[in-house]
Amino acid sequence: MSRIRPRTRTRPPLTLALPALLAVAFLLMPLVGILARTEWDQLGTHLTTPGVTQALRLSLLVSFWALGLSLLLGVPLAWLLARVEFPGKALVRSLVLLPMVLPPTVGGVALLLGFGRRGLLGPWLEDTFGIVLPFHTSGAVVAATFVAMPFLVISLEGALGGLRPGFEETAASLGASPVRVFLTVTLPMVAPGLAAGAALTWARALGEFGATITFAGNLPGTTQTLPLQVYLLLQDSPAAATSLSLLLLAIAMAVLVGLRGRWTAGAVGASGRVREPVRGEPDAGDEPGEGGERDLKTAETAETAETAETGETGEQDLKTAEVGEKWALHADVTGYNELTLDAGPGTTIAVVGPNGAGKTTLLRALLGLTPRAHARLRLGERDVTALPPHRRGVAWVPQDGALFPHLNALGNTAYGLRAQGVPRGEARRAAQTWLDRLGVGHLAHRRPAQLSGGQAQRVALARALAARPRLLLLDEPLAALDQTTRGHVRHTLRRHLDGFGGVCLIVTHDPVEAVSLADRVLVLDEGRTLQDAPPAEVTRHPRSPWVARMLGRNAWPGTAAADGTLALAGEGRLVVADPPAAGTRALAVIAPEAVSVHREKPQGSPRNVWPGTVREITTAGSRLRVLITSRAAPDLVAEITPQAALELGLVDGAEVWTSVKATEVSVVAL
Repeated sequence: MSRIRPRTRTRPPLTLALPALLAVAFLLMPLVGILARTEWDQLGTHLTTPGVTQALRLSLLVSFWALGLSLLLGVPLAWLLARVEFPGKALVRSLVLLPMVLPPTVGGVALLLGFGRRGLLGPWLEDTFGIVLPFHTSGAVVAATFVAMPFLVISLEGALGGLRPGFEETAASLGASPVRVFLTVTLPMVAPGLAAGAALTWARALGEFGATITFAGNLPGTTQTLPLQVYLLLQDSPAAATSLSLLLLAIAMAVLVGLRGRWTAGAVGASGRVREPVRGEPDAGDEPGEGGERDLKTAETAETAETAETGETGEQDLKTAEVGEKWALHADVTGYNELTLDAGPGTTIAVVGPNGAGKTTLLRALLGLTPRAHARLRLGERDVTALPPHRRGVAWVPQDGALFPHLNALGNTAYGLRAQGVPRGEARRAAQTWLDRLGVGHLAHRRPAQLSGGQAQRVALARALAARPRLLLLDEPLAALDQTTRGHVRHTLRRHLDGFGGVCLIVTHDPVEAVSLADRVLVLDEGRTLQDAPPAEVTRHPRSPWVARMLGRNAWPGTAAADGTLALAGEGRLVVADPPAAGTRALAVIAPEAVSVHREKPQGSPRNVWPGTVREITTAGSRLRVLITSRAAPDLVAEITPQAALELGLVDGAEVWTSVKATEVSVVAL
């Protein structure tokens, strides 16, 4: 059993520790002074005098009204500052911060000149509505709101800034209007930040003095709040003033202790929650998955193994579960992406390409969520181009699933149906059916933090399918799962896509996903279509070096020469059996198993022979993949058996020779 090391304490340097201790003492001394000078035996008497109780009631009334106004006005303002870019945003944020740095009496003067009887709006308020704010309780509320609302806005803006927009965008794709998204997703997820801001706002309003006495006056029972009562008692009864100061101090400390650092932490738990694995479930979120160099020739074998491993779990086929409309897809995408998509009902398209190719931008353009690209989109007979995201009928499953942490699995799955106006009972029954179909019905009452990675992805897929979309977009939905869980989820997804009446686009880096789930593979590069063909065609003739490498092939771009060889983009020449016309840009694709490795220069038929050095040896199933670098040719990957590697004595740094027959080179014109 391993021992837990005690946490090492860092001893601060004296030059920093001494000023820090002096700062603590400086802040603590006034508090100690109040505690030392309080007449504890008279505390009850001081706090129960009629003037004090009246001022306390008025302070509570004013502070809660100020909190209500701050919530009503400050929450939308915080959302605007956090979510919307507009001219003058920096000026608006400065206006929010201004009451925090402005001297309170100056704030009171400003309120008088703005809302007083001779101010800018005061005469209009009095003549139109009969409202006179100065020397009235409403004036005290206005003053308290003016100085306290910035605390709410700043706290909530920070919480909103820490909340990933993916949650709100996913909710919109499920059919929720912007107001519904704000009320049912945004606010619950930033509740800690909102609570912190509300508590600070209330405490600041309760202790407001300068702006209140300047703008609203000091009328007993009308505007004389507790801080003003303290000010008056200092002249006649300092001991009573100390007792009231202790009361306000206790309230302020209670608020700050209750916040427990949330003032500086922002939206705690809203966007960075750490999921704990559920006991008895696979910890499916630790490995990012291997979507890179894997030979597509093993895809069919892998699929057969998955089916045998997963078996029949009683999942109901979508074909028999729901018979509905069929929706074809036509999209003309412009902007960063320039392409046209046409697909019939029930088509699944795998979207692949290197980082920055425009895969996610394409999905977001179809959702109407990005200014980088615009999609003229038709689903079935309906043109949805001008519709907002929540009315398009396009459901989106981001890579992390974006399950709403404040809802359980059943609530998450029913969310899209409820957003579309389906009654609660009916939506929950349909959601339970979908969870059962994907094999997670028994987890309906668990929160996302209680689900493993595979379970969470199934719930996210159930939520998207339950929303009855016309177009389904999956952005690397299986990338975060381990290999075993990925196989289970892939098998389940394939079964349900077979009966989906719309079109599905899946962004993936995994060739097994491409061949097992997709009817077509769309290859993107810099926002343009390089290839759009069935998986088998892309496998045999990849037109992109990146795709060829993703499939586990060696891919060498070059230009056809007059002598029938291919002049490689890097170094060297490649002899091919069927060269294209001279000057043609082409891609030479070489399967790793077609590369022979020798310790001595080979003799005989190979026409492509290069010396090289072993740089890396990795396993690929029951075989080894050997990366060989050479000055005479680009890097080359060979696939051999462990026995052959042993016989050749291959280790990192070994000097070898490689050879490839001209007939083993596949050339694709670019």
